[in-house]
Amino acid sequence: MLIPLLRRLGQTVFVLFGISALVFAVFFATPGADPTARIAGRNAAPQTLEKVRKEYGFDRPLPVQYAIMMKKLFITRDLASYADRGERVVPEIIHAAPVTLSLVCGAAIVWTVVSITMGVIAAALKGTWVDRGLMALGLVGISIPVFWLGQVTNLITQNRYHDTWLFSWVPGPGYIPFSEDPTGWFKALVIPWCVLAVMFIGIYSRVLRADLVALSGEDFMRTARAKGLSPTRILLRHGLRTAMITFVSLFGMDFAQLVGGGALLTEVVFGLPGVGRLTYQALSSMDLPLIMATVMYSAVFVVIASAVVDMLYLLLDPRVRDGSQK
Repeated sequence: MLIPLLRRLGQTVFVLFGISALVFAVFFATPGADPTARIAGRNAAPQTLEKVRKEYGFDRPLPVQYAIMMKKLFITRDLASYADRGERVVPEIIHAAPVTLSLVCGAAIVWTVVSITMGVIAAALKGTWVDRGLMALGLVGISIPVFWLGQVTNLITQNRYHDTWLFSWVPGPGYIPFSEDPTGWFKALVIPWCVLAVMFIGIYSRVLRADLVALSGEDFMRTARAKGLSPTRILLRHGLRTAMITFVSLFGMDFAQLVGGGALLTEVVFGLPGVGRLTYQALSSMDLPLIMATVMYSAVFVVIASAVVDMLYLLLDPRVRDGSQK
């Protein structure tokens, strides 16, 4: 068990190194492009260009430039954004991360609870109008773009019906820190949670329903039925536990991708100052240090989540553990 874990940890470090080298090469070592001018911004003064060149080591070999960049990003954390008047990008990301975590964690709870409920009910009532209706609802959720649903929700809750009893409790767009006002934090995020979760509810419920239906014909399910166990117990205790392996795999990658900035559209629509919105602003102004920092932030979360999912496989499925030791 220890050897597969150490091997997976080594792979994680290697992948992170590869991603950091690739991102550095794309943004700062592209032939014919001057990274000094791109970081200093348009019409920068000669003194600023010289300062950037020395600070980032652009007059030195590429391996040295890469080492300086990684040191600024992960060790000294003083990587500065000249497009934002010398603002340090790592503290910006650290400040934005709790907003994104609040949004994604709440949405993950919503989509996990609702999709498991929908998937189990649809599988239990396979072939009935309830099954078809729930799966049709899931397909509608997958088909609706999150930015459109967010704008429509804002139109209803912030403009047309805001003064009614139904939506008068909804605060204006923006984020309220949990430490300042827990109730306000919940009110500000409950609608973004639901909007972000809609698409994932559709995907996860359909996947879970398909896995449960497929597992119903497996030998261990027939054995459970032969023992006289109730259909509900067979479905929840034997079928759902096995079907959750696929669910966990999807969840880990989707959660990491959203925490890494994948909730960009939701954050922009609802005015939440998270990592996704920070990435959007960096792309709009071509702020290279900030773009690189947000990309690395996203990559770290995705790679770590992938490693965690693989380790959960080792714990949940003995076949994976046995195979990794061969």
